[in-house]
Amino acid sequence: MDDPTIAILLVWALLFVYSILGSIDFGAGFWGMLLRRGEASNAGALANRFLSPTWEVTNTFLVLVVVALVGFFPFAVSMLGTALLLPVGLVLFLLLIRSSFMVYAYSSRKYGRLLNIVSGATGLLIPGLLISVLPISLGGFIDLDDGIPKLYFGRLLASPTLWAHLGFGLSSELFLSSLFLADYSRESGDTSAYLLYRKIALWLGPFTLFFAVIATYTMAPTARWIVTGIETNLEWFVFSVIAFVIGYCALLWANKDGRSGLPRVAFTAIIVQYAFASVGYGLAHLPYLIHPYLTVEEGFTNPNQFRALLVAYVAGILILGPAFYFFWKLFLKDKRYLRHE
Repeated sequence: MDDPTIAILLVWALLFVYSILGSIDFGAGFWGMLLRRGEASNAGALANRFLSPTWEVTNTFLVLVVVALVGFFPFAVSMLGTALLLPVGLVLFLLLIRSSFMVYAYSSRKYGRLLNIVSGATGLLIPGLLISVLPISLGGFIDLDDGIPKLYFGRLLASPTLWAHLGFGLSSELFLSSLFLADYSRESGDTSAYLLYRKIALWLGPFTLFFAVIATYTMAPTARWIVTGIETNLEWFVFSVIAFVIGYCALLWANKDGRSGLPRVAFTAIIVQYAFASVGYGLAHLPYLIHPYLTVEEGFTNPNQFRALLVAYVAGILILGPAFYFFWKLFLKDKRYLRHE
C-alpha cells in the first residue's frame, strides 16, 4: 500500500469516527430540545445529561480530521478551500455559538432553556452543512476559471443530489442518536425513555435506508463515475444491508426480562453497517478527492512530511485512546451518573 493511500485511509477513518460521534452528539441535542416537555420530558433530560460531558470530545475529533486533511494533502488546500469554505465556515460559526451556550448554560441555569433551543437547532443545521461536501466532491459544481476553482452554489442548491444527501444525513443523525440513547436509557434503568427512543429508532430505520438508495440514484446523471464505482464495490453495500437487517431485528427481539429489543446489539450492528458502507463508498470515490480536477496523488504531501505526521498521529492516538476509554467508563458507564444520583 503506497503512502497516499495510507494517508487517505487515516483521514477517512477519522472522518468516519467523527461522523458517528457527531451524529450522536448533534442528534442528542435535537432530542433534548424536542422532548423537553410533557410526558417525554425525562427522555429529553436524559439526552441533555448525555450531551453535557461529550460535546468537547466530539470537537476534538473534528480538529483531528482538519489537521490530518491539511497536513497530508497540502496541495489540495486551494481547491478544497473553495469547496469547503462556505459550509465549513458556517459550521465553525454555529459550533462557536453552540459551545458558548454550553459553557454559559452550565454556569447559570437561566440559560438552560435557550441552550436546548440552540443545541437542537444547530444539531440539524451542522450535519446538513457538513453532508453538502459529499455532492460537491462528485463533480459538476466546481469549474476552473483561469486555473482558479469556482463553486457554483446556485447549481448545487438546485441539484437533487444535494437534497437526497441532506435527507440521508439528517435521517442517519436522528437514527443513530435515537439508537444510542435507547441503549443509554436502558443502561440508566429509565424504561419509559428506552421505549420512546426504541420506537423512534424503529420508525427512522427504514427512512434512513430509503434516503441512502435515493442518494445513490440521484448521483447517476451528473456523477456516473461514482455509481460505476459503487457497482464495482457492491459487496460492501450488500454487507451493509445485512448488518442493517441484523441491527433492526435486534430492536424487535424479546428479552428474558420481557422487554423487547437488544439496543446494544442493534447499535453495534448499525455502526458495522455504516462502516461497511463507508468502505464501499470510499473505494468507489478513489482516486479522486474532487472529481475530475483533484486526485489523492496530486494533493499528497512529500514522503518525509507524511512519515513525520504519521508518527505524530500514531503517538497522539496512543495517548488519547486510554483517555477516551476512561472518559467512557466515567460518564457513560457509571451507574450513579447515569441515574443522576
